[in-house]
Amino acid sequence: MFHQKIAALAAAAALLAGAALAQTSTPFALDWKFEGPSAPYFLAIDNGHFAAAGLDVAISEGAGSLDAIPKVATGAYPFGFADINSLMKFLDQNPGAPVTMVMMVYDKPSFAVVGRKSLGVAAPKDLEGKTLGAPPPDGAWAQFPIFAAENGLDMAAITVEPVGFPVREPMLADGQVAAVTGFSFTSALNAKRLGVPADDIAVLLMADYGVALYGNGIIVNTDFAAANPDAVRGFLSAVAAGWTDAVADPAAAVAALASRNPAADMALEQERLEMAIADNVLTDWVRANGFGGIDPARMDKAIEQTKSVYTFQNEPDAALYFDASFLPEGATLE
Repeated sequence: MFHQKIAALAAAAALLAGAALAQTSTPFALDWKFEGPSAPYFLAIDNGHFAAAGLDVAISEGAGSLDAIPKVATGAYPFGFADINSLMKFLDQNPGAPVTMVMMVYDKPSFAVVGRKSLGVAAPKDLEGKTLGAPPPDGAWAQFPIFAAENGLDMAAITVEPVGFPVREPMLADGQVAAVTGFSFTSALNAKRLGVPADDIAVLLMADYGVALYGNGIIVNTDFAAANPDAVRGFLSAVAAGWTDAVADPAAAVAALASRNPAADMALEQERLEMAIADNVLTDWVRANGFGGIDPARMDKAIEQTKSVYTFQNEPDAALYFDASFLPEGATLE
C-alpha cells in the first residue's frame, strides 16, 4: 500500500514539473562502494521510481563519508549520500557552501569500533593499550573523540594507526591491529568474509555507548534545489520508495545490486543490507515518526556533543544542516 502511495507521489512530482523534468540527468554520489546498503537506490532505478519522477539517475561509488560533500557543494553532483556530522564541519569551514541534507537515512548512525575478542577487545575500555586502525577520511573515526570522551578513554594509551580503506579489515583479520573504526555493517562483515569467526568479532556501535549523533543521509546542492524543487521532491520520493521495496524484499534489492557489482558475494551483501535496515534505518523513532526526518531536540543535542570535540568557527545552526521541506509525506517503510 505504501509502495503505491510513494509511486503516486513520485508520479505527481513528475506531473508538476512537466516537460522540464523529463529525463532530468541527476548524478548521485554515494559515500562508499556498491554494497548491500546501496542496493535500495538501484532498486529504485529498476522499479521505475526515479523514472516516474522524470529523473535519469546515474549512481557513482564514493571513497568515504566525507567524499560526496565537496562533490555536491561544487555542483559536480546535484545529490549525494553523506554523514551529517561531517557536513556540519564542512559548512563551518566553508561558510555559504551550497549544500545541505534533505533526507536522513541512517537515523541511528553506523559509526562503530569493530574489534577482535581474541585480541582483547570486547568493550570500549579494552582499546587502551591496543592498536586501533583508523582511515583518516572515515566518518566513524571523525566521531571517535566523542566516543572516547563519553567512555572515559585515555587517548594517550591507544596507538592509532592511520590505514587505508582497502587494508583496514585485512589488517584486522591478520591481527596487525586489534580493532578498527568503520561502519558496523562494513567492517564487521568484511572481517567475517576474510575468515574472522563471527564469535570473535566485537561490534561496538557508538550509538550504544553515548554517541547521540545522526548518521548518513541524502544531501543536495542548494542552488540545484532552488532551481529544481520538483526534481528534489521526486528524487526523495523515489529514494523512500526504493527503501520501502528493500525492506519488503531485501533479496530483490540485492539482485538489483548484483547487476552493478557482479563480483560481490550476494549472500554477504544481503546480510549487510539487512543489518543496516535493522540497526540504522528502520529504528523505533522511524517507526513512530516516519522515514527521512529528524528530531530537532536530538539534533540540538548532537550539535552540543559535537561542540565538545570540535571548535566551531561560526555559531552552529541546525537550519543550515537539514532542510525537511522536500520530504515526502507518510513515508513509513513498512
